[in-house]
Amino acid sequence: MKKIILGILGLMSIALTISSCQKINVPVTAEITPAVYPLTPAQFTSAEGPAYIAIRNDFSVSYWFLQSLSSDEAVLPTFGTNWLDGNKYVELHRHTWTQDNAWVNSTWTYLTGIIGTSNQIISIFSTSAPAGAAKNTSLAELKTVRALAYFMMMDSYGNVPLDTLYGSTTLKTNTPRAQVFTYVESQLKAALPYLKSPSTATYGLVTKDLAYSILAKMYLNAEVYTGTARYDDCIAACDQIISSGYYALEPMSTYLQQFYPTNGPSEKEFIFAIPFDATTSSGTMFYARYDLNRNEGIRYLYSGSTPGGYTDPVMNLSTGNGLINSQPSGPRMTTAEYYANFNDPNDVRNKQWLTGAQYWQDGTPIMVKTTKLGYNQFYTGSDGAASYTYPLVLTPLTSSSVRAGTNSSFDLGNDEIAWNIGVRNIKFYPDYTNTISRNQNNDVPLFRYSDIILMKAEAILRGGSPTLGATALSLVNQIKSVRTTTAALTSVSLTDIYSERCKEFAWETWHRNDMIRFGQYENTYGLGKTNTDIYRRIFPIPTVAIMTNSKLVQNSGY
Repeated sequence: MKKIILGILGLMSIALTISSCQKINVPVTAEITPAVYPLTPAQFTSAEGPAYIAIRNDFSVSYWFLQSLSSDEAVLPTFGTNWLDGNKYVELHRHTWTQDNAWVNSTWTYLTGIIGTSNQIISIFSTSAPAGAAKNTSLAELKTVRALAYFMMMDSYGNVPLDTLYGSTTLKTNTPRAQVFTYVESQLKAALPYLKSPSTATYGLVTKDLAYSILAKMYLNAEVYTGTARYDDCIAACDQIISSGYYALEPMSTYLQQFYPTNGPSEKEFIFAIPFDATTSSGTMFYARYDLNRNEGIRYLYSGSTPGGYTDPVMNLSTGNGLINSQPSGPRMTTAEYYANFNDPNDVRNKQWLTGAQYWQDGTPIMVKTTKLGYNQFYTGSDGAASYTYPLVLTPLTSSSVRAGTNSSFDLGNDEIAWNIGVRNIKFYPDYTNTISRNQNNDVPLFRYSDIILMKAEAILRGGSPTLGATALSLVNQIKSVRTTTAALTSVSLTDIYSERCKEFAWETWHRNDMIRFGQYENTYGLGKTNTDIYRRIFPIPTVAIMTNSKLVQNSGY
């Protein structure tokens, strides 16, 4: 089923060349002619393929980095001169980015690309496809995709141009954030009557519940976006999904498996997921490249890791019975502040992290062979070239992890000590099914049922009216009952919900959004993040966008 869905999304019925919704008069190059316009629902879905491919395109790279590295959820330090990359990682972590930061730029391009692609297909369908229920549904789905991209742009960049007419030669200036909010809300409400209810056949595609999920997220953050709280509206949107009875929470026994490379339409928590296929080039998903410690590729069967020929291996040998493993780069880790939320030893979500002593599947310690200088670049003995074998232990990142003598206060060093720093996340389990590339088959959920439960709990706690016999406490305990064997909470606070969201949605791109709503975004954390500028709750309009569209106005503070 997963491959069928990916095949549908890969049918490029319309050849698109849009990179930004600010492009003017991009020509339509279509294989569809008046004699073969889509007629059936399946044909319309196939013709929508480029819009779904646009969503997949850069979500797990640019969008992930912008959202997660600008929070205390994740940090990507430098290792000597490795991963310096024009300071684009340190700028995100320390909140010192400018309008020329590479991730600020590429995420803008990614999101405007979704909008531009959607606009083009909407234009073709609106003017040429035959009228009927299938056309109405397809247009509603495309407008929901566009609304999703505008929601993500509004959340990230604040005041963004509303450019919804394909072929227009009129440059658009920024629309105030509150007006973008109203536009997205109206588009989703107008689409709802025509959208499909969820089923295994709609996996990875737009449904009513995706629209309700976007609305719930918008209403929960409405005070941030517009200055007016909308908590009862958030609860009402959540109730539409809860009352459908279609979704269920995964028990402890299968919670982590829903993120494995074999996941797909059977996942009962996924409201909307982005399907990834390691054999395609339109969108890459290689979290393990960044997250897996470089000495553990073989342990987790990561592609590119070459096993040696005996049963008690020593890592890092390049000849004989050694093991060569140079594929997972392993520079990405979490901060001490974020990891502190994982304080329940009975919680299954702890198992998404790698920390402490590391072992092979049979319980044997993983051993790594190097030299004394290779292990510690600051070793001063005369025998620095002597062989040195050590057990692999991952040490948490702390303020003292940066050692004297490195290039900067963001540099951990370029030796084995440095590369083994950091609690690493393998929630999206390294892909053991793909042996030919670093790309992964793990589908990535954007909205899960547990998010609906916790959004409703938070909305009630912030002043919304309880519904369906649920309270904030009962909803949070509903999540905890399938994540931990620790006793249920007897009371709940916003602090509890914040911590629960940290545990539940690690590595799922929602933490920046949460930090801002909970007033945590200006905290001090990680490796020298001290900036408290409130204007950085939104990113700047990239220079490249302003050069393309002279009517754009830079966000305040930049």
